[in-house]
Amino acid sequence: MTDPALYTRDEQIQDISAQRPHLVILGAGASVASCPEGDNNGRTLPVMLDLVDILDLAEPLEQAGFASIGQDFEHVYATVAASHEHSSLCHLLEERVAEYFRGLQLPDAPTIYDHLVLSLRPKDAIATFNWDPFLWQACQRHHAFAPLPKILFLHGCAIVGWCEADKKQGLVGQRCRECGELYRPTRLLYPVANKDYTSDPYISSQWRSIRAGLGSAFLLTFFGYGAPDSDAAAVDLMSAAWGTPDARVMEEIEIIDIKTEDQLVTTWTRFIHSHHYTIAHEYSQSILANYPRRSVEAYWQSLIEARFREENPVPQLDSIDALHEWFAPLIDRECAADGH
Repeated sequence: MTDPALYTRDEQIQDISAQRPHLVILGAGASVASCPEGDNNGRTLPVMLDLVDILDLAEPLEQAGFASIGQDFEHVYATVAASHEHSSLCHLLEERVAEYFRGLQLPDAPTIYDHLVLSLRPKDAIATFNWDPFLWQACQRHHAFAPLPKILFLHGCAIVGWCEADKKQGLVGQRCRECGELYRPTRLLYPVANKDYTSDPYISSQWRSIRAGLGSAFLLTFFGYGAPDSDAAAVDLMSAAWGTPDARVMEEIEIIDIKTEDQLVTTWTRFIHSHHYTIAHEYSQSILANYPRRSVEAYWQSLIEARFREENPVPQLDSIDALHEWFAPLIDRECAADGH
């Protein structure tokens, strides 16, 4: 006999009752965790602390008199940009960044990004602060198999373009399906203290979408995003859209990060109501990894119905085809409900 106090794996597969979204916000740590051995060609996934080395920027910085400002690209770029006398150097930094990130390719074998996009539904969304193309590439290789979440690029993306006339995004170099014009490269927002989130049409559209998503989200996951000082305005915007913790007494915050619990709670205290947060030090421990495509339903059963949850973890598989086969029962249930 089935234990009524247990929310079983079979029940999860059948349960698509949730209407409210799960919103995931990505930082550089998500890309590093997804490709710990580098991209498909072995290229390192940079973070701000090693970007100067990886992009061979030490020499031009030294020639311009910036040898003593350290290795943190966030500080380096902000210092150069603030000088107002080194526009050519600033342009060089931007070109090196854009070129490197454009060249990155998701590994052929399934990665965390593949798991992530398949573990959410169209009602959900993933917003990234990363310039790399991994989120886009993961969606491209799964879009014909499964209905996927919305994706947002809060600081632009090295390979994503924008058609302003039709408000469509697509791969740079391809043409808009509506008007036939080439997608123009999106602007990349670099680490300065006062980023402009409103004047660029594409960036502004991404921030309108994330504010709406934050307002309606039931689960909010921060994955590998450390809320750096240069993103203070971004965190303020997100906090305002989320609302005060006292106004979000039912919602849950999930943090996937290698930092200590004290550090993480301090960083995200503006979003957390009381004890309504969970911390996973790796993706495999997360709500998404263990209740794929049913994360909101599983959390609701635990919080409101007081039922224990049987985990349904996505296994580590060697091929995209095998990953699709594992997800098929979940997606078949959704498609049947939609009449497809």
